Amino acid sequence: MTSHRRPNRRTVVAGMMGAAVSLAMPVLSARAGTSGPPPFATVRHQFTEVRGARPVPAVPIPRLGAAALDLASLRGKVVLVNFWATWCPACRTELPILDRLAGNGRADLAVVAITTDRDRSLVASFVKKLKLRHLTIGFDPGGLVARAGASDGVDTPFALYGMPISFLLGVTGQVEGYITGEADWLSQEAGRLFDYYASAGRG
Repeated sequence: MTSHRRPNRRTVVAGMMGAAVSLAMPVLSARAGTSGPPPFATVRHQFTEVRGARPVPAVPIPRLGAAALDLASLRGKVVLVNFWATWCPACRTELPILDRLAGNGRADLAVVAITTDRDRSLVASFVKKLKLRHLTIGFDPGGLVARAGASDGVDTPFALYGMPISFLLGVTGQVEGYITGEADWLSQEAGRLFDYYASAGRG
């Protein structure tokens, strides 16, 4: 049985340096324009389109103060899945933005923020301090759904190339792309990105 290791600063940095190809994402493309999704970027990073990813499997993810979450149950919506940690300064900046996005009432979009922290009480106080009221908060301290680097060959739906990192799932439940670092998810550019993937389910 493979041991689960907690992604920390060191393993996330190692994952950023060594994760050229993810087990769950065999082909990556940074294309944007008429043949792909609309551009979305920060000062340092851009949304990278993923090709060939299989749908995210049904995996129960523990939640803060609620029943477990299954990402597969959200198929039919665009799902923004953010991975974060209490030790991450950029996460502290981005989480309130994600919380506002989650509370904007958009019916075709779900926002999930999954922490790699082990201490639930620490996460609970962190969430309370940031006044996060709308976000679905999940836990993945053992690397059940996300890992940095190759992680002993364990196949997980997501690869932690950085922290924070956000993955966009299309209406079919497969990963469509990702972006590392904090991003302005309330911007018009982000809205166009959500619209692009939401419209794929209307055809």
